[in-house]
Amino acid sequence: MNDDEFPNTGNDAETTEFLARRFESQRSRLHAVAHRMLGSVAEADDAVQEAWFRLSRSDTRQVDNLAGWLTTVVGRVCLDMLRSRRSRAEEPLETTAPAAVTAPGDPEQDALLADSLGVALLVVLQTLTPAERLAFVLHDLFAVPFDEIAAILGRTPVAVRQLASRARRRVRGAEAPDADLARQREVVDAFLAAAREGDLEGLVAVLDPDVLARTEAGVTAGAAAVARNAASFARLARVARPALVNGASGLVVLVDGRVERALAFTFVRSRIAVLDIATDPERVSRLDISLV
Repeated sequence: MNDDEFPNTGNDAETTEFLARRFESQRSRLHAVAHRMLGSVAEADDAVQEAWFRLSRSDTRQVDNLAGWLTTVVGRVCLDMLRSRRSRAEEPLETTAPAAVTAPGDPEQDALLADSLGVALLVVLQTLTPAERLAFVLHDLFAVPFDEIAAILGRTPVAVRQLASRARRRVRGAEAPDADLARQREVVDAFLAAAREGDLEGLVAVLDPDVLARTEAGVTAGAAAVARNAASFARLARVARPALVNGASGLVVLVDGRVERALAFTFVRSRIAVLDIATDPERVSRLDISLV
C-alpha cells in the first residue's frame, strides 16, 4: 500500500495512521491558509487542530482530493472564527507576519504574497468582511477555484469573484506605513497633547478613520471610539513619555523607572492607523524601547 491508498483491512488503527500521515503532509499549507485568514499564530493552530478532529471523525474514503477537502474544512473553520470575532468586535492581539509560502505558478501572485509580509496589508485584511477575506486569501494566495470557495460561503461563483475583486482593490490600495521619524514624532506629540486635555477633536484629527487600538483586553475600532478611550486616560497621558518602540515613534509610562505600559503606533498618511497598547510585563519585555 502506498501513502495515497486507503488501507483495505478495515483496521481502525491503520486507517487513523494513514489519515495522520496524509494530514501531516498538508499541515504547513493548512497553517499558512489559517494564518492569513486569522492573522494569529495561536488561532491558526486552533483552526488546524479542529480540521484534524473533523478529518478523524469523517469517512473520507470517497474523497478524491484530500488536500482540497482539508483546505475547504480549514476555510469553513476560519470563516466561523472570523464571524464570531466580528460579532464580538474583537481582533487578535498578535498579528505576526506570516511565513512565506509560495503561491502556485503565477509571478504576480508571488509578488502579492511577498507584500503580505508588510504591516499595511495585515491592517487592510482586518478591515475586510469575513467573506471578502476568505475569497481573497483562498483564491489570490492559494489558487483555490471560485466554485470551491462558493461552496464554503454558500454563494454563487460570480458573487465570490466579486468579493475577491473588491478585496483585491482594497489590498492593492494599501499604503506602506510612514517611516519618517520626525513626522511620526509630530503626530505622537499631537496625540499626547490632545489626550492630556481630553480633546476629542484633536485626537480624531491624528487618527485614521479606521484606526485599530489593540490591548490585551480586546480591540477598539474607529477614530471616535479610540479617541474617547484615549481621552479617558488623561491621567496616564500626563506622565507618558515619548519613546522609540520597535524603531517607530511611540509612548511609554514609567513607574519607578520601569516601563509599565508601552504604546506602539503604525502610521499611514501621517495618521495613526494602528495603536498597540502593551501592559502585560512579558509583552512589554519583548519590545525594543528607547526613551527619547
